[in-house]
Amino acid sequence: MKNILLAFLLVLGLNTGARASEEGYPWDSFPQSRLTDVAALQNGARLFVNYCLNCHAAQYLRYNRLRDIGLTEDQIKKNFLFPTEKVGDTMKVALDARNAKDWFGAQPPDLSLITRSRSEMGKGSGADYVYTYLRTFYRDEAKATGWNNLVFPDVAMPHALWELQGQRKAVFVDVKNPHEPEKTERRFDHFEQITPGTQSALQYDESVADLVAFLQWAGEPAQASRARVGVWVLLFLGVLTVLVWRLNAAYWRDVT
Repeated sequence: MKNILLAFLLVLGLNTGARASEEGYPWDSFPQSRLTDVAALQNGARLFVNYCLNCHAAQYLRYNRLRDIGLTEDQIKKNFLFPTEKVGDTMKVALDARNAKDWFGAQPPDLSLITRSRSEMGKGSGADYVYTYLRTFYRDEAKATGWNNLVFPDVAMPHALWELQGQRKAVFVDVKNPHEPEKTERRFDHFEQITPGTQSALQYDESVADLVAFLQWAGEPAQASRARVGVWVLLFLGVLTVLVWRLNAAYWRDVT
């Protein structure tokens, strides 16, 4: 029995180690406070239109929905629309699917629900994934685009925000595999800045947080309203439960 238990623990440890080595780069926590910051959401919308909407659509969101984050219709027209677009249009792109496949190997995905579709058990939410992804690009001349990513190795997408962050290279080191000492693994160690960006590291992280907050909001614009209404509904149901319970007790007391 003791030998069986030891064997079980050994297999469990090996499996845990194997999963840990396959998990890849850990995700950072997205600052949730950005979701209730109107200025952050507005800045995120600006970043999305200026840097993402050239390739990535958000076709389940209409421009006029930006009024929910404090933008006026006039501001939307002047700062977010091309002359041929209307405020009621959805956020589509003019990029042809065939050209996208030739240039990137695949059509860039729609980002309407990106933060709701990328959550992973044990690693974090979709917002955590996108927040980390946009902050882990590095120069890799071996790739067709000249860029690679720690969260999404061999990614086809170039670094759209490189002017803000600057150009960095990733430094990797070889470490011994704890389960197979004769083998080594290549692991990320740190970044080295090649050229500076227009923003500092802290400013860039804040810009990415604003962008991810907007994407999180775009996935469900009514989320905040739904949460507020949900609290009142639960309070109402609580009061109603007490009233029904007392009414039921009073009814059966007269019957018996």
